[in-house]
Amino acid sequence: MHTHHDSKYKKKLTRRLSIASGQINGLMRMVENDKYCIDILHQSLAVKQALSGCEDLILENHLSTHVIEQIKSGKELKSTKEILEIYKLSKKK
Repeated sequence: MHTHHDSKYKKKLTRRLSIASGQINGLMRMVENDKYCIDILHQSLAVKQALSGCEDLILENHLSTHVIEQIKSGKELKSTKEILEIYKLSKKK
């Protein structure tokens, strides 16, 4: 599969993932150091928000590149199936 990841997109996504990674490392340290449960939960929620932001960016890129390409080449069903699959997975929290 051909991907469409320009350098601006990659830089933005890599930066966000790096932040999320740092947050996860901080979360692990909090657990190891027996920090207060509510503080750990706050950090965990921050990690979820960071990953959600990454997902939003990836989906935006996918819709503006791959989906358009698939529609132009007559592969609307593939595009629809993929998006519905991701949507259904996202509802299983």
